Amino acid sequence: MSTRYVRDLGETDETQLAVVGGKGANLGALSRIDGVRVPAGFCVTTDAFRRAVEGAPSIDGPLDRLSRTDPDDREATRTLAGEVRRAVEAVGVPDDVAEEITGALARFGGHDAYAVRSSATAEDLPTASFAGQQDSYLNVVGPAEVLRHVGRCWASLFTERAVTYRRRNGIDHRTVRMAVVVQRMVVPDAAGVLFTADPVTGDRRVARVDAGLGLGEALVSGLVNPDVFTVRDDEVVAGTIAAKHRVLRPLPGGGTREVEVDAQRRERPALTRDQVLRLVRLGRRIEARFGRPQDIEWCLVGDDFRIVQSRPITTLFPVPETDDRDNHVYVSVGHQQMMTDAMKALGYSMWQLTAMVPMHEAGGRLFVDVTRRLASPASRAALLDVIGKGDPLIRDALETVLDRDDFPLPPPDADPAAPTGPAAPAPAPIEADPAIVTALVERSQESVAALERDIRTKTGPELFDFLLEAFEEHKRVLSDPLSFRALMAGMEAAWWLNDKLEEWLGEKNAADALTLSAPGNVTSEMGLALLDVADAIRPHPEVVVFLERAGDDGFLDELPKLPGGTGARDAVEAYLDRYGMRCVGEIDITRPRWRERPAALLPAILDNVRNFGPGAAERRFEQGRRTALEKERDVLNRLRALPDGERKAAGTKRMIDRVRTFAGYREYPKYGIVSRYSVYKRALLEEAGRLVRAGVLSSAEDVFHLTFQEFHEAVRTRRVDEGLVRRREEEYRAHRALTPPRVLTSDGEALNGAYRRDDVPAGALAGLPVSAGTVEGRARVVLDMEEADLEAGDILVTAYTDPSWSPVFVGITGLVTEVGGLMTHGAVIAREYGLPAVVGVDGATRLIRDGQRIRVHGTDGYVEILS
Repeated sequence: MSTRYVRDLGETDETQLAVVGGKGANLGALSRIDGVRVPAGFCVTTDAFRRAVEGAPSIDGPLDRLSRTDPDDREATRTLAGEVRRAVEAVGVPDDVAEEITGALARFGGHDAYAVRSSATAEDLPTASFAGQQDSYLNVVGPAEVLRHVGRCWASLFTERAVTYRRRNGIDHRTVRMAVVVQRMVVPDAAGVLFTADPVTGDRRVARVDAGLGLGEALVSGLVNPDVFTVRDDEVVAGTIAAKHRVLRPLPGGGTREVEVDAQRRERPALTRDQVLRLVRLGRRIEARFGRPQDIEWCLVGDDFRIVQSRPITTLFPVPETDDRDNHVYVSVGHQQMMTDAMKALGYSMWQLTAMVPMHEAGGRLFVDVTRRLASPASRAALLDVIGKGDPLIRDALETVLDRDDFPLPPPDADPAAPTGPAAPAPAPIEADPAIVTALVERSQESVAALERDIRTKTGPELFDFLLEAFEEHKRVLSDPLSFRALMAGMEAAWWLNDKLEEWLGEKNAADALTLSAPGNVTSEMGLALLDVADAIRPHPEVVVFLERAGDDGFLDELPKLPGGTGARDAVEAYLDRYGMRCVGEIDITRPRWRERPAALLPAILDNVRNFGPGAAERRFEQGRRTALEKERDVLNRLRALPDGERKAAGTKRMIDRVRTFAGYREYPKYGIVSRYSVYKRALLEEAGRLVRAGVLSSAEDVFHLTFQEFHEAVRTRRVDEGLVRRREEEYRAHRALTPPRVLTSDGEALNGAYRRDDVPAGALAGLPVSAGTVEGRARVVLDMEEADLEAGDILVTAYTDPSWSPVFVGITGLVTEVGGLMTHGAVIAREYGLPAVVGVDGATRLIRDGQRIRVHGTDGYVEILS
């Protein structure tokens, strides 16, 4: 019987989420799967909750204040959440709602024992599980007690932990409603949790069963240790049996109690191997029904399993979709591009369309499939060599996959040397000639200018047809053979110098000093140019004070009203004309560019005003150039004193010239890409504005949650699926909470590699040495460049740095990042500026506290945390 306030579980499924909440919807769906037994019961609907809180008008004020409270302000959150919770508890269950609940209880057995369980509308969702955030109660006996615990479940929507969780997941408190599931109490012989994928590694072929005696609450609360069984391909491959001293049992009159386990039962497993396998098979059916790995709560009654809950495992990193059943190995693009954040749909689809190799999206990140190259011994060695030079952790992760017998790779392609991955064979080097770099830069500038000229007249579907052609030109510029040879010439010269000078002179990473202030590095020039902007602002105190208080991007319009403000504005505008297409995470076209949000530059500008004097940019560049020349003379003189020294010195001089000629160009192709992206974005936003004016979109930025192809179709049909946009918004929020692995397999296993080193002191953090030298200072842990507050002598510790971070590099003395390789942008700029740097330090922003003193060993690749 379906009523306004009560619905039987058998009447519900996922389509009833708004009525019965996440848990109720999932239990209803579970009850419809053949062979899955769910304890009988009913749902008290969200209409009942709404009916109850209508009688608690006093919650409006605290709810408003709660929505505005900083989620990190625990005291304010605790106080306001408590006010709301007490107000809901005080209302109780309205009479008409209570009448329907007691009627339902009479049908199921009015004085039987029940489990009364919270079921919020933001709970057990594909993108957020909310596990343990609301309250549930076991062994509740009698209608009066059931009603009281229904009210307690409603109030638990506003526990401190639930409120904080919602805020961190971007969910408005006012949009969440609470249903309550009331089920017949199951008295199990054993209970526990089944994960249909390994919750640690992500491997989808592995299932894990945690099992204990009695009620499962003992496991959930940590009262007892579980037996743990690992199942792979319908075989128990590992099992750990815990000693069982206590068990949680229901009391006849309600509630639960701990009891001692009989001595002869303590060492026996809670489940037999046959039961474990039956449970996992059941779990696979449930997983197939919901279409994703599940976290399943189960009870064993006699020899029969009851399923009491199933929710998605939201912490697993998604797996790229394929049209075959072969094993695949994927390498993260973000770890090579120094942008591991989740991308919105338009962002990753644009990168896919403009990239030189096919890329697969998963979790809002992009991956390259390197399976075929790994499968062939001929191409495998070259791939591992190039990847290992850039990021040894990726190489280690790939080698871990290759060492496994249970993950066979498909046969290699007929042409295993074809450039299907990120590591094509290197062409023959070219000799140092600055005219080559000049010609390449001019070609790129001409291509961008032609794009800007030709796109101006394109609108509607014609714009998208034009862009598809422009993407081919984009790829042609990227694939310019001369450009690739120039890039490789600089990198190979640096590798040669490091290898040979360590062999001949015993000096590590000598190329770092030899490349200081190499000419033509557009990214390092960008950082120095912001010092010149500071020079234009520093002499005008009123401008400085104004910028310190500026809170939005309109500050440029206000500057001319101040003494010296016109010159300051002109300096910022000139900087934006040159670099305004850049921003943090710039490979995602949806990120706001500096030209769109110039206030993002203010922290770095003001740091430069405080920490430097006039002319710092020129002095710094000249100092680096002199240091590099002195290093060159020193190295060549020492080499000439060795046996066969003239030959060694001549070869070294040739490589020094080569690296100084081409090292700066390393950063230019990315600058060209981002310049083109800026042009694409302006045109696409104008098109989105037309859709808004036509009433097709509510906001221009809604198109960021459409792929390029979907955007094209929306412009053609003048229709947009609003539900798709909202789902993509939710997916993006969920993806942001995930940490992408360096390597991902088609089984879902996430691998990040390890440093196989014995030269790191105990307690130090291992990483990859990318810029030589040792420095000690205060660690500034910064996760957002716009919030950087750096002082002279600080060491920057962050997750990753892309070119947009170079303005803050001028004011620090060292760098530590969690992500990066030898030739990624942060490493290149650190060498340009002579900053000792260690990258690829796993967990650096968590293990190093802001303000701690640390010592960065940029030559040997580790970081010491000092007392």
